[in-house]
Amino acid sequence: MTAPALIALAHGSRDPRSAATITALVDEVRAMRPDLRIEPAFLELSKPSFDKVVDKLVKAGYDEIVVVPLLLNNAYHAQVDVPAAVEAAGARHPGLQVRATKILGLENVFLEVLDERLRAALKEQRVRELDALVLAAAGSSDSVANQAVARLARVWGAHHKLPVVAAFASSAPPAAGEAVRQFRTEGRRHIAVGSLFLAPGFLPDRAAELALEAGAVAVSAPLGAHPEVARTILARYAVGAVELVPV
Repeated sequence: MTAPALIALAHGSRDPRSAATITALVDEVRAMRPDLRIEPAFLELSKPSFDKVVDKLVKAGYDEIVVVPLLLNNAYHAQVDVPAAVEAAGARHPGLQVRATKILGLENVFLEVLDERLRAALKEQRVRELDALVLAAAGSSDSVANQAVARLARVWGAHHKLPVVAAFASSAPPAAGEAVRQFRTEGRRHIAVGSLFLAPGFLPDRAAELALEAGAVAVSAPLGAHPEVARTILARYAVGAVELVPV
């Protein structure tokens, strides 16, 4: 019996670095599970599209597909776009079983990835001292999604025994630059920013630009293609594959 195919479904971006990062992340997943058929896909702006990947898998003989949404926040894309795309795929292909799993979400283990990225940025800037942290995320009009980022920020700050503020690149205050400036008004001068984004693009670039203009000493790269992120994708897939099994 062939295992269900896995589609790692990202939002997509006009920035080609984003699709390249998602492809590299999928390569990490494939290296861990070479026995599975694993494909990247995008909701919009990047290629290949979700519909085309589904069509390709059906043509290859797959009648079960597990979709893992590569989203960090359970906001509009997770609640509306992904379910609509999955429902449309099922309607287009009678007999196809396709199920979306939980999103990647804000797992505490991602803070380890964030620390690794931030250590690299601090080393590059030759920074040895920090007195505050900013956790920069995309932001959402959904206050619950923003509160989830704020909770993760508190966990991060407690781990490092440093004050921390969650900042957002869109839809909600404060912006990364505002958060850095607030810390500076308190007399803090060694403020680093962790980029809680999965891949490069306009929003992480804008957050980094504003933070550095405001006086941040370093800004980390996004989480990107990392084994911990790949393992989380496979954990989501495992649950989704079990849910496809008839009771």
